[in-house]
Amino acid sequence: MTSAEIAALRHYQHIDDTGCRVFQDSLELVGRRWTGAILLAGVRGARRFGEYRAAVIGISDRLLAQRLKELESDGLIERTVIPSSPVQIRYAPTTDGQELMSLLQPLVDWSHRRRLTPRDRVRAEAGTPG
Repeated sequence: MTSAEIAALRHYQHIDDTGCRVFQDSLELVGRRWTGAILLAGVRGARRFGEYRAAVIGISDRLLAQRLKELESDGLIERTVIPSSPVQIRYAPTTDGQELMSLLQPLVDWSHRRRLTPRDRVRAEAGTPG
């Protein structure tokens, strides 16, 4: 076993059954359809329902409303009611929502690398232009 493999094993030994369940809950939260796109729209500046709908192509109004409620309940989106005429409702990612999006960036990068052909992967890892 290489020293890198030993280090990797040590790194993950602190994950117990409870930690694994918590992680699984987080994966299921992030993996719900449209969740990532909605959070991305929020960190890119969407605040009103119509802005989210325009940014998340293909989502229905009903499902967007449902997901915004779920994300609010999960503490990832904050809903603010502005008492005006007509009443305005604004949505914005919370600190946790913003942090989650920054934590997902390495996964996004990994996903893009996985889509590359093996030849392109070698070039990307070497830092050479295609």
